[in-house]
Amino acid sequence: MRRRFGLRDRVMLAYGLLALGLSGALALVTFHVVSDYLTGQRVSSAIVETADNAAALHFGLFEAAPPCRPSRNNPGECTTVPIPRQAPDVMALLDGLPTTDSAASLLFFNGRWYSAAGQPADLPADMVNTAKSGTVVNRRIEVGGQQVLAVGVPLPRSGEAFFEWHPLTGLDNTLRTLKITLIFAALVTALLGLAVGRFASTLALRPLAELTQVAAAVARGRLDARLQAENDPDLGGLARSFNQTAAALEQRVVADARFAGDISHELRTPLMTMMNSMQLIQNHRTELPPVVREPVELLGDDLDRFRRLVIDLLEISRDDGGDQGLRETVRIADLVRAAADATAGRSITDVAEDAADLTMEADKRRLERVIANLVENAEVHAGGCKGVSVRAGGRGVIVYVDDAGPGIPEADRERIFERFGRGGGDGQSRGIGLGLAIVARHVEWHHGLIMVEDRPEGGARFIVELPTKSR
Repeated sequence: MRRRFGLRDRVMLAYGLLALGLSGALALVTFHVVSDYLTGQRVSSAIVETADNAAALHFGLFEAAPPCRPSRNNPGECTTVPIPRQAPDVMALLDGLPTTDSAASLLFFNGRWYSAAGQPADLPADMVNTAKSGTVVNRRIEVGGQQVLAVGVPLPRSGEAFFEWHPLTGLDNTLRTLKITLIFAALVTALLGLAVGRFASTLALRPLAELTQVAAAVARGRLDARLQAENDPDLGGLARSFNQTAAALEQRVVADARFAGDISHELRTPLMTMMNSMQLIQNHRTELPPVVREPVELLGDDLDRFRRLVIDLLEISRDDGGDQGLRETVRIADLVRAAADATAGRSITDVAEDAADLTMEADKRRLERVIANLVENAEVHAGGCKGVSVRAGGRGVIVYVDDAGPGIPEADRERIFERFGRGGGDGQSRGIGLGLAIVARHVEWHHGLIMVEDRPEGGARFIVELPTKSR
């Protein structure tokens, strides 16, 4: 299943992409500006060095220029024609040029090539012709697998030129380092953008997180939970609407609980009358005709279920009505043993040594009801209770209640704790009433946790985790 991004993730991703886009654009512009500047500087320095060397060759190859002679066609102009020296040592002049960063020097003089290093064939023909025609020219070329900058400078006599090429390894390495640095900086900026987005989304969504917590508290039964952002200029309307809804719900639940409690109290008197009458009838069961005995037994079972339902309704209405209970320090092992054994009518409780002295602040009535309801559920609806165990662990102490029933399917393991919820995937009833709903409410009241899983030997295992004072 593909994971969907939450609102916080989307805000964080948006910040990260924005930072990456801006840093990437800035890195690209920076690289082009710096690259053009460094390349221009390199070309300028190479042209200056080549021109200086060409001037040095000129003084070695030609004599001092004679006085300017007027032109016959235009007396206002004069021309200076350089005079070559007699038998100059061209190679000595090339070898004697000032040391520069050039990798090769080539001279085309008197119709032939002179080379201190490099081959004339490595120079592009159009570049050679351009320099011979009197124009300074430069070009990036590859010689022997190395990138170089070839520069051609014309000599005073037409058709002669001086060439040098300068390695670009240093420039390329500098640009490569600059590129890597800018890419790394862009990635770091993107990560910083993600971090800033995470922080900003956390601040922006904090009211939403508070709303989620308060709504969850209301869903768990804390109907007095309220939002504290009513004075916020942006969230005040939402907070006031939510608080009004929660207040209306609280009033409705309290009213319903009061109604259920009143009904339950009103039912207790006729119920006691019916129970006493049924007990009187059962005491004279032998005097009844055989055809009446079976209906009387069925009526007695239904009256007993009716009695338990009224008691459960009173318990639920007491909780819904906001009964805070009385907290006192209790020894958990002793309370569980007394409640479980009394409900089952036999000794079924096993307490580990590390849990024997654990205590907690609890409402004894509620906690006893939790254990009694779980054991009664196992006895009546799940083939009998196989045992109750008390162990240290979890939130402090763990109580296991095992039964001999068919187990509870995973799809029903939450529904059975709802009011009048059914369980049992085999079609058999796992209890229809308020017993397990009361258990869930009382465990939550103690800030505990209840769950159900399969018992290793078969059947279901109810697990209650409760916080203790010693942990």
